[in-house]
Amino acid sequence: MQQAEPLDLGNRIHLIDGHDMGWKERTGTYVIQERELTLVETGPSVSVPYIREGLAKLGYTTEQVKYIIVTHIHLDHAGGAGLFLRDCPNAAIVVHPKGARHLVDPSRLIDGARAVYGEQFDSLFEPIVPVPQNRLITKADGETLRIGPDCVLEFMDSPGHAKHHFSIYDPVSNGMFTGDTVGVHYPQLRRDGIDLFLPSTSPNQFDPDEMLGSIERYRARDLSRIYFGHFGATEKVADVYSQITEWLPVFVREGKEVLAKGLSHDDLAERLLNRVKASLQLRNVPEDHEVYEVISLDLSVCSMGIVDYLQKKSR
Repeated sequence: MQQAEPLDLGNRIHLIDGHDMGWKERTGTYVIQERELTLVETGPSVSVPYIREGLAKLGYTTEQVKYIIVTHIHLDHAGGAGLFLRDCPNAAIVVHPKGARHLVDPSRLIDGARAVYGEQFDSLFEPIVPVPQNRLITKADGETLRIGPDCVLEFMDSPGHAKHHFSIYDPVSNGMFTGDTVGVHYPQLRRDGIDLFLPSTSPNQFDPDEMLGSIERYRARDLSRIYFGHFGATEKVADVYSQITEWLPVFVREGKEVLAKGLSHDDLAERLLNRVKASLQLRNVPEDHEVYEVISLDLSVCSMGIVDYLQKKSR
């Protein structure tokens, strides 16, 4: 697949498309062009060649990379960290304290992802390369990292999607790299003048109350921008909060109804897709729009997380 030019997001930040799952605008790697060249997210290992090429297009070598930050350790965000680190002799991986050991020994990550993705796992995520312990840096809530003379990044614990999740505040753009905590953005619809943001409720640490708590912490920062794990940036920060807090109780309520009827996560995914389609039809999005392929996959995984959360809660 031909690599597009890295997206210039302003404020010395570019986004390299990682073509996760073979799709454009699915996941990406943010490049913060400071004195200490810093990347946010690697995506899965299949995205690593795109990162190399994107850096070259920006005029950098992998030897210049100093920090590789992963918002959380799910394989679509950090699965390529170990592989890419081999290309970056002067870099360290920055990760949440609860995620570090799983980068050193990714066996549980692999088992969990195989349970979700089944036969697709190898083509989507292999190889998973362990990260050496001595090349890891952990950052807890409120800790910082200076990457330039006028830039100190701040790390914020942001559970809800996962307990091993932090967000990264960039003071230069007054923006937050939110990973999956505040949901997924669908740029396929932006070309039609529509911004859609849906919660990301994948297994196995989804917690709606913690997600809402993290969103309130974002609100308190009065952010100008949100940088999504999936995909790109928006300045419509209030719209993000509004859509996620509206959809989140719908997801959970539909999950409760499905379980009460003895139905499965597949049934929940179908119900959620119908709800989203009905909402988008009101905005004149046709039934055959390309975005539904992506949304369908997301809602399938989201439904697993919702069912897992509700079943744990009922025990």
